[in-house]
Amino acid sequence: MVQSAGENRYKGMFAILSALGLILIIFGYARAPAEPRLFNSFIGAIHGAPLAMVISFILLAAANMKTHIRAWVKHPMLLGIGIWALVHLLANGHAKATVLFSAFLAYVVFDLISVIRRQTYKPFVPALKFDVIAVISGLLLALLVMTFHRQLMGVAVVPWGV
Repeated sequence: MVQSAGENRYKGMFAILSALGLILIIFGYARAPAEPRLFNSFIGAIHGAPLAMVISFILLAAANMKTHIRAWVKHPMLLGIGIWALVHLLANGHAKATVLFSAFLAYVVFDLISVIRRQTYKPFVPALKFDVIAVISGLLLALLVMTFHRQLMGVAVVPWGV
């Protein structure tokens, strides 16, 4: 498929379809009923969520840069998504949250297995400036999302949230 369409066209189509899929997931989650509640939220996940989300966003920011983080973790995007999904799964006990975040966790596990089997990791020389950029941008994005989490998702996760 990549050869027939060309790499840039393939990546563009993949990005558009991924964004569309994410939009559909968000709308579907918003419309799904909150009940039934399958389990009580884990208090540790609720209290640890802000720190876990900062780590998750830093990992996501480091995923496409030549960072020491990426050199050490190998697949920071998958780890970031996995942390995000696990914390949200444990902090929510509703059926719709369990289905959504379990699906993301399953995706992470299957994709990680696939990536390891393909052995596509290419070594690179990391640069400290990219680590600084990843940490600062990840921290800022995490603070932004936490600040507006109530407006975006209907749940305040930090005291200063709007």
